[in-house]
Amino acid sequence: MEILWFLIAMALLAAAFGPYLLRRRSGIRQVAPGSPDAADPDTYGFVRQEELDIRLPGPDQDLLDVLDVVQRTQEWRAAAQLLAGTPKEGEVRWQRVQAFAGAASLELQQRPGVGGAWLRAWRTESPKDAGAAQVHAEFLVQQAWRSSTAGTDDFRIILEEARAVCGEAALLAPGDPIPYIVELAVARGLGYSPEQFDQVWAKVIDRAPEHMGAHLAALQYWCEKWHGSREEADHFATTAAARAPQGSLLAALPLFAVYEHIPDVVLVQGFHQSAVVTKAVEGALFAVHSARADDPMLAHVRHLLIFFLVRSERWAEAMNQLVRVDGHIGALPWTHSGDPAAEYTVYRALAVAGYEANGGSPATLPR
Repeated sequence: MEILWFLIAMALLAAAFGPYLLRRRSGIRQVAPGSPDAADPDTYGFVRQEELDIRLPGPDQDLLDVLDVVQRTQEWRAAAQLLAGTPKEGEVRWQRVQAFAGAASLELQQRPGVGGAWLRAWRTESPKDAGAAQVHAEFLVQQAWRSSTAGTDDFRIILEEARAVCGEAALLAPGDPIPYIVELAVARGLGYSPEQFDQVWAKVIDRAPEHMGAHLAALQYWCEKWHGSREEADHFATTAAARAPQGSLLAALPLFAVYEHIPDVVLVQGFHQSAVVTKAVEGALFAVHSARADDPMLAHVRHLLIFFLVRSERWAEAMNQLVRVDGHIGALPWTHSGDPAAEYTVYRALAVAGYEANGGSPATLPR
């Protein structure tokens, strides 16, 4: 009987992972890095795995320069100056707030008690700085998930403090949506009722109705793993996509809803070619093609498209996205992995292998 159960388990594993480790229709297989048959990143101008930047989804040199100064000198004024000059209504400010908070949180994790001292100094020495309050609130949210377990007393205590700081930040900058975007994560962690959540959400869309980052944060609340369901998340995403103006990346939101509800093990053959997935992918491709080239959320959508296009064996389309984002990989789905660079590199290698197996080459790849 034990042998029978072992064989059943092996069959399930083969069904789940076979399509990605062995491509029977095109003869693709994974090979070890350094093998003569391995895809060479340099051939396509790709960045090598060890050089991939996992901090950001796309380039923001001003932010990277300031982060370098802040972390090297532990002086906060460069961060304050950058945020003060970043428009409050757009996506860039939200990404920069997240990046500063994440940098401080990782510093504290690496050097308990002393890491992130520049953020504490910023808040102490400039208590009326709205940017400092926003970074502090987001820092607390990231700390809650990084240092404690959801549902525990420690987790709730940190998020309660984050909620209080969100309130301070909102008073310092009444028209800024970011304090309320941060509170969306607090609402998810503390288990706000749908009515309470909607009150926060109303304040967000009143200030920034087309904010993609805010919609992604809100989508998490409505997912099955938190306080909603697959149907509620899909309704939220498709409603936002339907109302999105021309050129808005909100048309890609249903793809994020699909991603959030993919089972850990996919046993249905052709799942990634199904009508639901295909429709969401096509919507995201439409959004990408219609969006401004400088939209700061464009890289987020392209990264998720790579994941689905590779799994759907749409190799040329996956390569078309890869050449536009390669180098920076701080986005879903890679950040859900313990080793984002390794995860991304596997998908990139599969895309290259599939592309070449179907007659593609660097010369035929549009850029």
